[in-house]
Amino acid sequence: MTVQDIRSFNRFYTNVIGALDYGRHLYAPYTLTESRVLYELAHAPQTDAADLRGQLHLDAGYLSRILNRFEQDGLIERGPSEKDPRRRRISLTGAGRETAARLDERARETVGALLATVAPADRPRLSEALSTVREILGDDSRAPRPEDVLLREPGPGDLGWIVQRNAAVYAAEYGWNADYEGLVARIVADFAEDHDPHLERAWIAELDGRPVGCVMCVRDDAPATARLRLLLVEPDARGLRIGDRLVTAVIDFARGVGYRDLTLWTNDVLSAARRVYQRHGFVLVAEKPHRSFGKDLMGQDWRLALRPAPE
Repeated sequence: MTVQDIRSFNRFYTNVIGALDYGRHLYAPYTLTESRVLYELAHAPQTDAADLRGQLHLDAGYLSRILNRFEQDGLIERGPSEKDPRRRRISLTGAGRETAARLDERARETVGALLATVAPADRPRLSEALSTVREILGDDSRAPRPEDVLLREPGPGDLGWIVQRNAAVYAAEYGWNADYEGLVARIVADFAEDHDPHLERAWIAELDGRPVGCVMCVRDDAPATARLRLLLVEPDARGLRIGDRLVTAVIDFARGVGYRDLTLWTNDVLSAARRVYQRHGFVLVAEKPHRSFGKDLMGQDWRLALRPAPE
């Protein structure tokens, strides 16, 4: 391996990426860098300019111009940061979320078209080669950081992952039987077959290219009420505040689309999840013992008021 080998590969891969973006169709009307900023904002519900500069290694003045353009186009809103009053929180508007989703869909379609040219028998070899490059050139000595985790919408196969990992994790940690997997499968199937994307969403937490967490926000039977469902964080990814970020994403989304209340149902044995809910202001409103998933459990209903009830 020589320096020339790597430079030669860089030229080759740069040409491949350039071919994917012929005529600037992929990112139009935004540049690649602007699209990267939109992507980060779409996957981090609460962030500020300093966070974006650090994540994307951008010059402060350049990023400021990008954000000014986004604000003029109605894609972002700025407000006081809850963490640091000296900073300004940046969040996507409804138009911003639609734009980010459109750019993400174009990218998925374009890369999918490229992958379609690869013979199925060669795809595992290609995937392994890409992983090898990341492992060798990446900094494996560095422990994962919270900022390494991305929140994104589910892609192909992710809903199945939600069912499989919920069943496996709860069986391993709490001894729950297949009844729980059946419940999760019904929830996910209902979401996949009939959900309103303007009022209901799901999130996948991704670390190093693999899913490590999930949550859903769906309509409840009660008027103006949303329900948080299927919060899960993989055991080896805990300690990175993923649960807090997923719950924050649900709260921000539910409040942004106009729900008045956010509810959830859980069981008292899930102590770590309950601590997350309490940190975000959820209040326990009811408890009831039940026999489910092969265990005697104490079910709990929690509620968060998103805005005052009408007088």
